[in-house]
Parts: sequence; structure tokens; C-alpha cells
Amino acid sequence: MVAVWLVHVGQKLLLWGVLSAISLAGATLILSFLQMMASYAHNWLQMRPIPTIPGAYPFLGHLLMLERGGKEFFQQLIHYSEEYRHVPMLKLWLGTVPVIAMDKAETIEVILTSSKQIDKSYLYTFLQPWLGLGLLTSTGNKWRSRRKMLTPTFHFTILEDFLGVMNEQANILVNKLEKHVDGEKFNCFFYITLCALDIICETAMGKNIDAQTNDDSEYVRAVYRMSDLLHRRMKTIWFWHDVLYLLFKEGWDHKRNLKILHNFTTNVINERANEIKRDEEGKSDDKGTTLSNRKCKAFLDLLLNVMDDEGNKLSLEAIQEEVDTFMFEGHDTTAAGINWALYLLGCYPEVQKKLNNELDEVFGQRFAMMEEKVVLSWILRHFWVESNQKREELGLTGELILRPTNGIWIKLKRRIADAS
Repeated sequence: MVAVWLVHVGQKLLLWGVLSAISLAGATLILSFLQMMASYAHNWLQMRPIPTIPGAYPFLGHLLMLERGGKEFFQQLIHYSEEYRHVPMLKLWLGTVPVIAMDKAETIEVILTSSKQIDKSYLYTFLQPWLGLGLLTSTGNKWRSRRKMLTPTFHFTILEDFLGVMNEQANILVNKLEKHVDGEKFNCFFYITLCALDIICETAMGKNIDAQTNDDSEYVRAVYRMSDLLHRRMKTIWFWHDVLYLLFKEGWDHKRNLKILHNFTTNVINERANEIKRDEEGKSDDKGTTLSNRKCKAFLDLLLNVMDDEGNKLSLEAIQEEVDTFMFEGHDTTAAGINWALYLLGCYPEVQKKLNNELDEVFGQRFAMMEEKVVLSWILRHFWVESNQKREELGLTGELILRPTNGIWIKLKRRIADAS
């Protein structure tokens, strides 16, 4: 009898627990929904005077009007920009979230020069699972404090130490491009992107991932898959809630790739921290060289030693935020910039000829510009570039980074043969 009673009570407790969990989840969703509606109503009233595109639906906004494909989406933005060029700003609703588009310099200047308007858009929250609250996503006192701590690590004398890494990786890129000399047109976009990824990994983390020779590495695949997932999530309102997102295949794909990215940077940070500890104890690392004898220190090394005004070091969590942020921001944008520069140089041979006399004077102080100039100078010292696409064939894709749909197709000739 006691056993039967215990089974009966156990079944009731189990049922009560399940119902409680469902109720708690339901209450959480309802509370989130009410908070979203309150914010929506406030924003709608506050932004009512700003011009908007007609055809928006309540709660959905303009989402049903937006093109899903990156190429079509970018062309749509260009169309709206031309149509509403006469207004200082234009309002779009992504569900319940307002997005303001500005294309007049005097309007944008007010925001960019403000020391108070530093809060990030709601869409930046989708970056937080990957980047945490680093420089890109944080705001307020945390942003100001973190920026003050990190600014010295970007001094031009420190950045110049990275020239060796940039030259080494650019040399690998040139050797890979050699096989295309005097050949058919080819897509150079992926070659340059892998070079930029190798550079950022070694300069940011002190880790050589050999992306140019091993483009099928798990980490490389995770970086690009995560960028695609983030862009799709921003444009899909039913992906916005974290719980709902996990009900879809893309949500689990996001979780899997996030684990790969974080495990990689966590392991690199721990390895580097242990090296520094051994170095401080006067011991050698596994290769027989101390950290202080390295030819240059990676961004990660600087982060592990940086201190605030009170003499406190960054936590390992904060270091991972900044390393992941630097990785995210530092390779895709630079790769795209190099590709667009090559395309334009290939379109205007007379400009490319002028560069022949300037290649020894192109190095700058800022990291991204310095990297672009190093890689471009290596390519242009060795090859004459000819673009093989018309502007209308590029198919610009408006994703996280402005990219060509089908890459950048060029032909190469050896520069020496053209020196005359």
C-alpha cells in the first residue's frame, strides 16, 4: 500500500512540476511580449513625425516587404534611398523595432560627433551571444572605461610590429595567385578573405590557423556560418526571441557554431595566459623561447597585461569579449575593402600605373588601413590586375558586409613583364 501511495504521489509531483515549468515559460513569454509592446508603443509615438515607407503592418512593420536575398535586399535599400533622398531621415519598422536611415552628412554628423549617443541598436543584441559586451556592443560607463584601457594597444608603434605577420601572409597569398598568371579569369574574393583571416588570427590571438592552406578548418567554417546566421536572424522576427530561435534548425546551428568559436578563443586565451605566467616565472615555453623574446606581441598579449586606473587587470571573460570582437570586426571588412580596391584598380588601368611609383610609400598607422595597403602592395608589386566584370554584373549583396554576389573576377599578368 505504501509503495502504491508513493507512486501515486510521485506521479502527482511530476505532473505538478511539468505544469509549473510550462506555466513559468508561458509567464516569461507573456512578460517579454508585454515589455516589447510597451516599448513599441513608446517608440511609435516618439517617432511618429519621421517620414516612413507606406505599407507597414502593425507589429510586423515592413518585414513582409523586405527582400530575403542579400542582393535583392541591397537593391531595395538603394531604391528607397533614391526615392526618399529629399528627406533628412527615413524610418523603417523591423517588427516592433524602428530603424532610422540617414544619408545626409549634416544629419549623420550630429550622431557621430555626439559623446552621449553611444547606445547601440537593438539589432546589436544578436551579436552579444558571440561577442558579449565588448567595445562593439557595450555602452555607457563600461564602454568608456574599456575604450580608455584599450586605446594604448592601438598606438601606431605597436601596430607597426604586426607588419611582419602581414608581409608573411601576403607573400603566401601572392604565391597562391601565381598559378593564375596569364590564365583565365578567376574569383579572387575567397583567396583574399582567407589571407585576412590568417592575419587577424595571428595579430589578435598570436595563433596561426593556416586558413590559406587549410580553408576547410572547423573554425574558419564557423566564422562564416555565424555571419550568415546573424544576418538572417536580424531580418526574421520569429528568430528574435532566444527560446523561439531554438525551436528552429538555424537556432541549433547558431548554438553549435557559437560553441566552436568560443572554445577556440577560450583555449587560445588560456594557453597564452599560461605562457605569460611561465615567462614571469623565468621559464621557457615548450618551444624553448620565452614570451618576451617573441618578435612581437599579439593583441591578446596586450589585453592580458592591460590595467585600469585602479590597477585591475581585465577578467578572462572581458578579454574573450574583446578578442572575439576584434576577430569579428577585423577580417571581413578588411577583406571586402581589398577586394573592392582590386576591382576598381582593374577597371582603371591608368590609376593602377600611377600606383607603381607609390608602392613604397603606402604604409599607414591604423591597423585596417595598414593591412589593406600591405596586402594590396604585395599583389600589385607582382601582378597587373584586370577586372572582368561590369558594374551591373557585381550583384551587390547587403549583408553584414557589402559583398559581390558572385565574388570578384580578375585576370593576372606578371608585373615584371609590364614594367616597361
